[in-house]
Formats: sequence, C-alpha cells, structure tokens
Amino acid sequence: MDLRILLDIARKSIFTYFDKSLILSKEYYISNHDELTEQRATFVSLTINGRLRGCIGSIEAYRELYEDVFENARKAAFYDTRFSPIEMKDFFNIKIEVSVLTPAKKVDYIDKYDLKEKIIPKKHGVILNFEGKQATFLPQIWNDLPTFEEFIDSLCLKAGVSTSCFEQNAQVYIYEVIKIKED
Repeated sequence: MDLRILLDIARKSIFTYFDKSLILSKEYYISNHDELTEQRATFVSLTINGRLRGCIGSIEAYRELYEDVFENARKAAFYDTRFSPIEMKDFFNIKIEVSVLTPAKKVDYIDKYDLKEKIIPKKHGVILNFEGKQATFLPQIWNDLPTFEEFIDSLCLKAGVSTSCFEQNAQVYIYEVIKIKED
C-alpha cells in the first residue's frame, strides 16, 4: 500500500471538519485501497514548525484503518486536551505524521535491567500498564528521550505511576510502527 493515502485521509478529515459541505468518500478510498478495511491501530501526530500540536491514537486495533486514521486525525486536531483546537489559519501550516502500529507483544521481564535488554531504542514503542493506569510512547519519542532511563522514567510519569512499578510486575508491551510523514 502507498502510505501517502493515509496522509491524504488524515488531512482531508481535518479539512472537512472546517468545511462541512465537503464529504470524504470512504467508499472511493476503499475501492482503490482494500487494505484500508483491515483492522489496524494508528496514531496521528500534528506539528507546526517542528513542535507538537496534537497527537491522538489507538493502542489496539478495533476498527478499519480508514476509520482509525480519519478519527485520530480529527481528535489530534481538535480534541487533544494539551492544546487548543487548531484553527483554519493553522491548517495550512500543520505537518501530519501517521503511524500504523503492529500488534503489541507482552514483554516478560525479571526487573528493570532485564527489561532494558528487551526493549530496542528507536525500534520499539512501549505500553506501560500498572494498577489501572496506562501510557504509551511511540518509537519516535526515543529521539527526544534517547536513553532507556529517560524514556522509561518519562513513560512512568505520563502514566502517573512510580518508576518502582517495575519491581511490582507492571505490564509492559512493545510494538513497532510503519510511519509516513509529510515533508
């Protein structure tokens, strides 16, 4: 599949939010790209001038790829609570990145040091689950948090749990992404 189609869906889903008279034809996309009917999990990240402006995604696949990209793009643009909704004037300045996740695999580990040996920086995204709290970082986050300690400690902070959670059998899952980004 030509992954640029995912960028097209994401951008047009945001644009049609502004202009309700335009309707995106799911049938058209699917008739030309049957992979869009596969159940896949995605994240859509938006940046303006290289700075994050929104990022929303699905950790588990539960809907068609087309729907997941469409919905996550809109949520990243208008419903990421870390940012105010984008305005039409911002629309032409945003850059979109779509990440398609592989199914997550549980990591069995003995302690934090063992976990460090099983997670590959810049390749693995990580999901942390502990006492009903969950957070994930895409593999791209390794660019901002390049050491295992920075990455894992920040993930714990994002989840709202102590870094000692690994001594208490926190669940850890890894996944990889196929990504496409606008230039």
